[in-house]
Amino acid sequence: MVTDAGGGASLRDESRPARPRRRTSFVGVIGEILITAGAITLLYVVWQLWIGDVIYGAERNASGNELSQTWAQEFTPETPPSIAPDQPETPVQVEPVIIAEPADAEQFGVMRVPRFGADYAFPIAGGVSRARTLDPIGIGHYPGTAMPGEVGNFALAAHRTTWGKPFNRIADLHIGDAIVVETQGGWYTYRFRTLEYVTPDEVEVLLPVPQAAGIPAGTKYITLTSCSPMFAMTERIIAYGVFESYTPRDAGPPAALSEEL
Repeated sequence: MVTDAGGGASLRDESRPARPRRRTSFVGVIGEILITAGAITLLYVVWQLWIGDVIYGAERNASGNELSQTWAQEFTPETPPSIAPDQPETPVQVEPVIIAEPADAEQFGVMRVPRFGADYAFPIAGGVSRARTLDPIGIGHYPGTAMPGEVGNFALAAHRTTWGKPFNRIADLHIGDAIVVETQGGWYTYRFRTLEYVTPDEVEVLLPVPQAAGIPAGTKYITLTSCSPMFAMTERIIAYGVFESYTPRDAGPPAALSEEL
């Protein structure tokens, strides 16, 4: 026993060997790295699939409403022609205005679906690439397919999960549900008809008459495409609808947007 200058016992007993320090092994370092990476991945998944979706969805809806408000503010109503008192007013069948196909990532419309909620207002833009349209904007238009109100197939794509998930509730549509596309000139109302599940390579759903090669179109269709099942890409879920009416902006929003489900 070693004593100190005051005659007391030292805190260190030199007769006992000091404990060796634990050596950090290569396997231990790799394990800690993997645990950290796993935690970061889990946080990213939670963000992307839940927290981020709420934020992205709110941003997309706000963007759609802002675009709609801009069109309303820019609109200048035309002066209606004068009608003589004894002249009966005859109803006029309004033909839909066919707009030009947009450039890639160019926003041209806003989709509203009462079944998806009163605040649902996702922007629609040209192209279906993730980097330029689906991720940052919302809903994409397949190039070469029909435009709103045009004879043929107005085909669209959007995510079912992540990035605001515009088509998350596509499987909840009921026959007759309104699918309304707003553009600068007015509103195009379609009515949902049926769902279909296909493999990713079945591009026939984009034909002028969906799934009918070689048949000329005589009807105005809308086709919504997304991934199926949830959180996977093994199949595609397809929602079909048919055109019902066009409402010019000076007539105000169509009744389909306020009807009870």
